[in-house]
Amino acid sequence: MTTRYAALLRGINVGGSKKVPMAQLRSLMTGLGHTGVATYLQSGNAVFTADHGDEESLAAELAEAIEKHFGFRVDVVVRDHAYLTAVREACPFPADELEAKQLHVTYFSKPVDAERFAEVDPAVYLPEEFRLGDRALYLYAPEGLGRSKLAEHLSKPRLLKGIIATSRNWNTVVKMEEMTGA
Repeated sequence: MTTRYAALLRGINVGGSKKVPMAQLRSLMTGLGHTGVATYLQSGNAVFTADHGDEESLAAELAEAIEKHFGFRVDVVVRDHAYLTAVREACPFPADELEAKQLHVTYFSKPVDAERFAEVDPAVYLPEEFRLGDRALYLYAPEGLGRSKLAEHLSKPRLLKGIIATSRNWNTVVKMEEMTGA
């Protein structure tokens, strides 16, 4: 049985030294035996169909292939269409009423609980807010991610120790769901 997935690469093509041309990423993924490979934007969003593996093994396989091909390690989170749909549907904020730059989802490589973020005093960051979901964190940042003090705090290494975390704005969240459903 084949499944349609999204691969979310963390921290590529955003000004640093980790440059991954999307055409090369598509070729690399096709070389791994995946079909229907497509990318979205330049920031590490790809969709593909696989007939083997699970999300964790597919992410590890792709991360290893990227390291071999490009010479640097990239964290990868892989999620299937059903999960992406559930994340979109479970959004605790009024997505239809907000601009895409105001709403973000951080995808985690494994489940997290509220205890991990217990040090964060929500009142300090208002009107910014966050909510936890299934291996995801929803962030409402009225002024956008670049100006968000809450996003800055939530991305501290001590809070994310032991997990991969990669964020997408709401437009990308919706687009990845659409592309995996095609």
